[in-house]
Amino acid sequence: MIKLIKSSFYRETETKQRLVEFISRAEILSMGTECKKFEEAFAEKQQRKHAVFVSSGSSANLLLIQALLNQGKLNKGDVVGVSSLTWATNVMPIIELGLTPLAIDCEVNTLNISPEKLNSNCESLGSQVNGNLLGNFGLASTFSFFVGHHMSTIEGGMICTDDDDLYEIILMIRAHGWDRNLSPESQRKLRQQNNIDDFFSRYTFYDLAYNARPTEINGFLGNVQLQYLDEIIAKRKANFHQFQNAAIQNPDIISLKLGHMNIVSNFAMPVIFKNPKTFMHYRNKFEKNNVEIRPIIAGDITQQPFYKKYVMHQDQCPNSNLIHHQGFYFGNNPEMTEKELILLEKLLER
Repeated sequence: MIKLIKSSFYRETETKQRLVEFISRAEILSMGTECKKFEEAFAEKQQRKHAVFVSSGSSANLLLIQALLNQGKLNKGDVVGVSSLTWATNVMPIIELGLTPLAIDCEVNTLNISPEKLNSNCESLGSQVNGNLLGNFGLASTFSFFVGHHMSTIEGGMICTDDDDLYEIILMIRAHGWDRNLSPESQRKLRQQNNIDDFFSRYTFYDLAYNARPTEINGFLGNVQLQYLDEIIAKRKANFHQFQNAAIQNPDIISLKLGHMNIVSNFAMPVIFKNPKTFMHYRNKFEKNNVEIRPIIAGDITQQPFYKKYVMHQDQCPNSNLIHHQGFYFGNNPEMTEKELILLEKLLER
């Protein structure tokens, strides 16, 4: 079977062996030097000033929204635009923290909402537009390192930003709202502002926060997998173009628009069909050949039960609805065999 997620890690045997050796010699496994090392290396790789490693990509979303609320850049009741074709926990923190999501419809041939409306990046680490890495266009960006994504730390996520103040607020929100992970100068300033002495500073909590710390195990895995990231991106890029070249020959499939992209490095290959009948034909075809397929991300997010329950207004997203009912994706794994690639090409034929 060709699974959506083929392995826990890229170069899994080697990575697991290195992990065993690390655990056997490590004295501390709670967040420490490996996590800090990973943050610094990832920030450099992503070309951002700061990176904060957290327990999951979903936690990264939650912490970022909370940070913007703590800063006063967002306020309860504000309307926040989101892509209508997205993952559930990209939207849930908005609702949970008292904001109102507004689903913005996407383009069928790019799966993105119009760039003029909003910049959105999901499952595309390493992709570039006009020479710029996706995720670098705004104040901050979030990434997931769940199993099967470009990099796996088992569970883990990252928040990247160039904003110094936002960075320090996120550091506090990641761990209870205390100041332990701030620079000595920032600690001194914060304690003076709040008249806190060194003794009480150990258990002083400055704003609303969570515990979303990763472990040294996650950090170590991030450092190992980051060494392979260029290789992973190159293989996903090559696989995608192989699939895309097959798909554009099939008149049943809606062609993707790629002219604006320098590099496409995706988690999975989306395939959208021109009508429901052909969708069912290819869905059955892929499943009969033991290829695991899934809805594209979460499909039209406005059709999800949680969205209907908590969002009072009804957003109309016809393009996302079409993708929801007439599309699926299959895995784009960097360790696919030539036999698997050939089978997937053939399944994309009419």
